[in-house]
Amino acid sequence: MELKRKVESIEVKEKSISQLLAEMAKTAYQGRKLGEAVEVWEEMIKDPNVTIIMGLAGSMSTAGQWKMINWLIENRFIDVLVSTGANVSEDIVEAMGFSYWQGSHLVNDRELLKADINRYYDVYGFEKDYVAMENLIKEFVLTLREDYIYSSMEFLHLFGRWLLKRGVRSIVAVAAEHGVPVFCPAIADSAYGEAFIMAKNEGKTIIVDNVKDFDQFVGIGERVKDIGVIYIGGGVPKDYTQLLAISLTLKTMHREVPGRRGFMRKSLKEYYYPHKYAIQITTDSPQWGGLSGCTLEEAISWGKIDAEGKRVTCYCDATIALPLITHALNERIKFKRKPSDMSWLFSDVLKAHPNH
Repeated sequence: MELKRKVESIEVKEKSISQLLAEMAKTAYQGRKLGEAVEVWEEMIKDPNVTIIMGLAGSMSTAGQWKMINWLIENRFIDVLVSTGANVSEDIVEAMGFSYWQGSHLVNDRELLKADINRYYDVYGFEKDYVAMENLIKEFVLTLREDYIYSSMEFLHLFGRWLLKRGVRSIVAVAAEHGVPVFCPAIADSAYGEAFIMAKNEGKTIIVDNVKDFDQFVGIGERVKDIGVIYIGGGVPKDYTQLLAISLTLKTMHREVPGRRGFMRKSLKEYYYPHKYAIQITTDSPQWGGLSGCTLEEAISWGKIDAEGKRVTCYCDATIALPLITHALNERIKFKRKPSDMSWLFSDVLKAHPNH
């Protein structure tokens, strides 16, 4: 066994966040992994052949994290976002001018219910603000066509454009402005689902087709060279994005994609295209067998993650990791990244909705 890198103790002195994380990368445990996550993300950004996809799970927007996602989109440090419905609806509350409030997890929740206050662990939100957000979504749904079948990405792109005109700079609005597609495979599991019912009650029924959604998402794999993934949490956004590596072969009828670096599983004669880079920030453990805790190494056996690529898992609360990583990237990256062109994804829905 050859020993190449010493552990280097951190000295306390004035320094940037970037420098601190660089020093943490030379230490141990999850501090080291957090520092390495910045290094891998920076390498993704500097790789001209990589399309960066972020999977965003949980309810991060209520915790003051959504503007960092906007910043990542604006700088095109991500090219595609796959999100829970919560993250791309609950951010709208604050973007509309309402607020979330610091509270306590040690509280009488019956009293909060009487006061029409919803609790997100130690954050409070007024039910009336949440309903105002749902009504805003409903108002948009009422402008849509009943004879067009939408994917979640198409729906959210049109919604983002609609919000921009109203000065509501939420995640989907900023994504629409910068040509970043947002996929939400479990969109009904959120305020959107309730808004769909509210619109139906007023005579407008629209269809959001998950199969169309997945077909469009997998189609990304036909137009890129390499993919890097960043998982904030796990759940549906992570699994959806992982499937891109192994489901493309079904879309191409098991034909190899020219220009893509992959391999053929000989027993099935299927072509897989593992993600070249991978970062996972999670608090879930692998031993329970769930996808949210599944290691990136386990994903190698599926052909989802490149065994020779750069990867790092950091077991850390995302509300700690994401602010540190984004601020370090802000300090390190001083050039304008050339993003992957995703405009082809929007062409059909924009043709069908020229006034949106």
